[in-house]
Amino acid sequence: MSAAAWLGRMAPGKKIVLVEADKIGAGASGRTGGMTLAETAGGDLPELGDVLFGFEEILRDLEIRCDFRSHGTWELGRKKAQRRSEILWTDSGKLRVVRQVPGGTVDAGKLLGGLARAAAAAKVTILEGRAVTRLRYGRKIRVMMGAKEILAGAVLIATNAESLELSDLQDRAVPKLTMAVATDALTGRVVKAIGLASRRPFYTVDLPYLWGRLTKDRRAIFGSGLITVRDWKGLHALDVNTGHAAASLETLKARVRGLHPALRNVKFTHAWGGPILLTERARPIFIRVRTRDAGRAKNLIYLGGYNGHGVALSVYLGRWAAEALLGRRKLPRWNR
Repeated sequence: MSAAAWLGRMAPGKKIVLVEADKIGAGASGRTGGMTLAETAGGDLPELGDVLFGFEEILRDLEIRCDFRSHGTWELGRKKAQRRSEILWTDSGKLRVVRQVPGGTVDAGKLLGGLARAAAAAKVTILEGRAVTRLRYGRKIRVMMGAKEILAGAVLIATNAESLELSDLQDRAVPKLTMAVATDALTGRVVKAIGLASRRPFYTVDLPYLWGRLTKDRRAIFGSGLITVRDWKGLHALDVNTGHAAASLETLKARVRGLHPALRNVKFTHAWGGPILLTERARPIFIRVRTRDAGRAKNLIYLGGYNGHGVALSVYLGRWAAEALLGRRKLPRWNR
């Protein structure tokens, strides 16, 4: 959506079409924790630049209001801690703040809605409920959607954990489902007791992994765990109310209640699983796709594999992808 909005703004004379297999917000974009982080999950990569500065610049340029707060993120650990730590939880040992790093939070629904409005304002055609079943390559790319097709001059594949066969990247990335829960609104007393009065999001730097944040209406979101599927199609078949996924969510709820006495009787209002794509060394994949019948296609780019860091990073790299499709910018070197 970010790439489409920027393509529409930068190349108003071109026809820009966004094809969505389900509805806008299905998949990871609609099931995210809303944390904005400064780097990739693999660290600060060559040529990456300042993600949070670029993200904030995009929000300003596209006039998106999404409750973005860049007030830092806490890294939590069980072995080493700051002298004074607002957080003191029990979780396989004593969990405390190790350090504060750049980061923040955003209302992901407002962010996605803002990007969609920006794309629509730039005359982007948005097709929902159109699953791309095949791409046929050449000087023009035939985007097949069952019996219908689009003849495209250039294509960006941004399906992330789903439809990896379109980019022949199924051997380079592993789709998973990560689990999360949201509590009922907490009282100010409870928020202060558990150390989240600053509203800084957090994630652990050691295992067992845990991440979370406080929402604007004082709900706490906690996330942890990965559900493995044989291929991405298994993500659609999973029901978080049954089987391993349901057990994982119950384990997470029990874990949250055990973090602090103030959370012992907390109520949960939502529980869900969000698709996540894991890659080698946790680096996003941003490449011109090498196809079996066309070699390395100059007019076909893949962008995905954020490893849980996609909220700000995908919007930031989406603008870069738009520039690359128009020949105005080279792709980064970290995947070469």
